[in-house]
Amino acid sequence: MIEATVQLCTYNRAALLERVLEACFDQVLEAERYEVVLVNDGSTDSTASTIERARANAPCLFTVVHQANGGLAKARNAGIAHANGRRIIFIDDDVLPLPNFVGEHVRAGMRRPDAIVRGGAIDVEDLDNLPTPVWSIRNYSGNYFWTTNVSVPLATIRAIGGFDESFSEYGWEDIDVGLRLRARRVPAIFDPMALVYHYKPPRRTRDIKRMLAQARAQARTAVRLIALHPHWRAYLATGVNSAQRGFHWLTRRAGLGERVRSRLSALAPDAVLRGRELRLARALATEVYFEELERALVAQR
Repeated sequence: MIEATVQLCTYNRAALLERVLEACFDQVLEAERYEVVLVNDGSTDSTASTIERARANAPCLFTVVHQANGGLAKARNAGIAHANGRRIIFIDDDVLPLPNFVGEHVRAGMRRPDAIVRGGAIDVEDLDNLPTPVWSIRNYSGNYFWTTNVSVPLATIRAIGGFDESFSEYGWEDIDVGLRLRARRVPAIFDPMALVYHYKPPRRTRDIKRMLAQARAQARTAVRLIALHPHWRAYLATGVNSAQRGFHWLTRRAGLGERVRSRLSALAPDAVLRGRELRLARALATEVYFEELERALVAQR
């Protein structure tokens, strides 16, 4: 029986996907003990040809699902439907697993067969100059269920109905799964040896537009999250609470967002955002998030 399914979804990341699949196939665990299930969520670049090249080199069972672009929750569910492993390991298409990765999830799952296993992620800017794979607290995520690097018994994720496809925009679909698993008292353990490199290239001025679009989408899906989980964990995670909303109401009244926009507009289009400029871009995204959050809350009434 296949012990683990590595499941990932991709959209228009052909060049990066090739490296990710190579890492998924380059595992210490015997090839007959695991599989890879990839969902191509309507990519329009050269993803299809990249997948076919990878297929020729796959040592393990490699299943590919091609579907029209439907969002990450729908793509994850397609992956779950095609999975065969006792444990399903979720990663993203910007993640390079280390060679011991699948084996670590399998071993941790054997120690706690009912548990979520959360692994470590080391953020890197350059995939050709990787640091020593030693996890530190700097790379810690406190999320109960974070699909950059997490596994759960396949039967458990199927029992809760998989991912909620009403999360059709960016954000919160994995947090929703974590809250539902927590409500069922599914335990979670952390294995710092189940490591991945998480590719996060330097932000540039041209990326700000996409950052703001993601912030707006995440604000809209935040409202969906609190509708499904009206308790303090969701309110704190999303910022839907009087303290955070009140603070950002004041920053909007003070015109913080417009002042930040003005400063960022003076940067060259291809400038790398570092230090103060990066902090300003993130601050602007936060302001846009809370501005859109207020609109979405009003629209929900």
